[in-house]
Amino acid sequence: MSNHPGGDAAARIDLDAADVAAWQASAAEEAADGLARTIEGTASAADRPLDPEAAEAARKAASKEAADTVLQAFGGVRGMIDMTLPGLVFIVTYNITHQVSAAAWAALGLSALFVVARLARRETIQHAFSGVFGVALGAWIAMKSGKAEDFYLPGLLWNVGYCIALAVSALARWPMIGVMLGPITGEMFTWRKENPGRLAAYTKATWAWVVIMGLKPVILFPLYFTHNVNLLGWLKVALGIPPLLLAMYVTWQILLKAPPPIKAPVDDEEEPAK
Repeated sequence: MSNHPGGDAAARIDLDAADVAAWQASAAEEAADGLARTIEGTASAADRPLDPEAAEAARKAASKEAADTVLQAFGGVRGMIDMTLPGLVFIVTYNITHQVSAAAWAALGLSALFVVARLARRETIQHAFSGVFGVALGAWIAMKSGKAEDFYLPGLLWNVGYCIALAVSALARWPMIGVMLGPITGEMFTWRKENPGRLAAYTKATWAWVVIMGLKPVILFPLYFTHNVNLLGWLKVALGIPPLLLAMYVTWQILLKAPPPIKAPVDDEEEPAK
């Protein structure tokens, strides 16, 4: 006989209530543990930070992909050929004919041929067109003056102006290398305010171009004033591609160690109204 008020029936009711409460507490604890495990599993699969080695490998891959755009920005090997061969043809033709007009027309004809070939292949004519413009200007000046060395004068002045523009852009914190590569890498100008490490890399690369490309006018301008056409012409050809390759290689090395680019946001085009 139970001493609990109400007898055995009341005792059973109290026991049942206690069991229910204990079961509810146990079920709630298991549900909480299950939810925690679920959240932890989700985080480990999607939101958990990458392994440091994997993150570094991904960063290096992104930096290398961006650095590889350097050659593309300057027209590749084909662009360098388009800018170099006309000068070689000029000096070779001049040595054969000893006529400024013949040498000038030969160089101009080759530049025009490059443009036609690119148009036929539906390739960009940016570098070929800039080359033919420079050759045409040099040819016109040389034929007007009758001095073969004047064929190289526009190119020399261009080198000086280009180096000045590079230096000014670096000082203004708009380094030209970044301006040129930003649209190609997809970052546009995010490097100016959102990626300070990349701004520093572009500035350093731009100064490297100033130094390397500035060697050409320093060497060639004194030769221009000596009127030694042969030495000027051959050195102009010799100093065409190597400094350019060196500047691109230095830029590539700098960008390899730079933070990867931050892609610029692209606004989705609105769907046309039906």
